[in-house]
Amino acid sequence: MAISIWEVSIVDAPLEFPGELSDSDSGAVIDFWGRVREIEDGRAIEGINYEVHRAMAEHQMNLLAEKATVDFFLIGLVLRHRVGFVRTGEASLFLRAASRHRAAAFAASQWLITELKEKVPIWKRPIFKTVAAARSEQQLEEATSG
Repeated sequence: MAISIWEVSIVDAPLEFPGELSDSDSGAVIDFWGRVREIEDGRAIEGINYEVHRAMAEHQMNLLAEKATVDFFLIGLVLRHRVGFVRTGEASLFLRAASRHRAAAFAASQWLITELKEKVPIWKRPIFKTVAAARSEQQLEEATSG
């Protein structure tokens, strides 16, 4: 039986791809990038400012990683969350779940994202675009597309 390993981190810089897995036991590897959308609560945003209680968040993320690894028989797990200001289109979350079979990797990924949002003290504060900024962007788009 393979030994399960996980990596959990909270970072202040753009998220990076962790590279390929080197184990040969993984029959399924799910890589998920959670990105900041352009619209939040029906309004255009510049991005999201993520605030964190770092020690508590890392602790909770490790508890979730341990539970997911055991419950879903994961071989590997990477869970990274970016904090600070994240522009629209940029990633705020990276998750990799590796298991022998795809069903477990998919189920673990879904479960982890749901639990992360409910239990980990990371708060998001959208930075809404001002009306003037949105108008000038729209005018620029119209001028360059015509």
